[in-house]
Amino acid sequence: AETTKYRSPMAPKEPHFTPRAKRVIFLCMRGGPAHQDTFDPKPALQKRHGEKSQFRGGAKLQASPWKFQKHGQGGLELSALFPNLARHADDLCVLRGMHTDLPNHPQAFVQLHTGNFQFVRPSLGAWTVYGLGTENQDLPGFITISAPVRLGGKQNYGSSFLPAFYQGTAIGQERASIKDAKLRNLSNKELSPELQRKQLDLVQAMNRDLLSEQPANPEIEGVIESFELGFRMQTAIPEVMGIDDEPKAIRDMYGIGGNRTDNFGRQCLMARRFAEAGVRFIEIGHSSWDQHRNLKSSLTKNCGETDQPIAALLTDLKQRGMLQDTLVVWGGEFGRSPDGKRDDGRDHNAKGFSMWMAGGGVRGGRAYGATDDFGYESVDGRVHTHDLHATMLHSLGLDHKRLTYRYAGRDFRLTDVYGRVVDEVFA
Repeated sequence: AETTKYRSPMAPKEPHFTPRAKRVIFLCMRGGPAHQDTFDPKPALQKRHGEKSQFRGGAKLQASPWKFQKHGQGGLELSALFPNLARHADDLCVLRGMHTDLPNHPQAFVQLHTGNFQFVRPSLGAWTVYGLGTENQDLPGFITISAPVRLGGKQNYGSSFLPAFYQGTAIGQERASIKDAKLRNLSNKELSPELQRKQLDLVQAMNRDLLSEQPANPEIEGVIESFELGFRMQTAIPEVMGIDDEPKAIRDMYGIGGNRTDNFGRQCLMARRFAEAGVRFIEIGHSSWDQHRNLKSSLTKNCGETDQPIAALLTDLKQRGMLQDTLVVWGGEFGRSPDGKRDDGRDHNAKGFSMWMAGGGVRGGRAYGATDDFGYESVDGRVHTHDLHATMLHSLGLDHKRLTYRYAGRDFRLTDVYGRVVDEVFA
């Protein structure tokens, strides 16, 4: 029987308007990085170190153990924790007025990824691929490296009510070495590629006949697409994941082989390779930044593991002419308090924190927004999680109000009924 012509739902789609970025690399720092110690200097906090906190009973104000210094032509102030990233100060736009709804990790982390902590919703990466498709039909459109296993787990890269083929493909998991990470069941030891193709053609012919009878069935579409992608990935994924063919100078730049930087350096280099190969949305995970105690040693460790690889990623993208159309975003689910109930730690704070963006049409070398004198609450240029999502989609040429999906009788979108594009961050 003659079957209807099939067009992959992962094929590239036209954006709503001219995009600034073609792809996203999200550097996700799980646990809530302390903004007062990284990207939001607070001289008043330094002066009043050890005083009783006006924000919480039983806590004392804590100065940052690290000095801040101005960098680049824009004079952006950054902590001494990021000596390598500081060389890219003129590429960074630090969002110092971030805020979210709850200071609890599970809710805030899921909201950062899906826009909603109350209900299961599609992830930001899934919405992105649903809106734009992907440039390489041999690879997933959305990949998460060192995927989260806690704080919502697969929900953070899932597709919810969107068709299943928009969900993220996980490579490795948090707190595990990425060096030996592999995708399971990627090879077929029983059949040659030629026989696999013949077998698959037979199955897909039946699937497409069924789809022609039920054209609005996303489950059948999902089966068709996942079978085809799985077949193509057998060759494509190992080629992109393998970083041994990279020049030694590039691997050294990312810190691969270093005691502290090897694991995250591999993730960042792998992200560049996936981006270069046409993957639309790539997330890299690092944990944990939840420093209620041992702030000085733990934050030093975290930044030591990530500073060189992130700087290398920006350098590499720039050298290849890719930074201009790659939106790089760094941050966690919330920030930290200006005080602590322990002498060497900060607690959760959803009222004010920092994230940064680079590339993708973003105007760098500056900070946008501000928290109060102590970093407790955002007071100017306030950016909610919904606003962040709207802005990221806008960089990709997508109107967050028009990117909708009909489900359960209503049109859903990533930002629900909220969200403002922060036009001020763009050049």
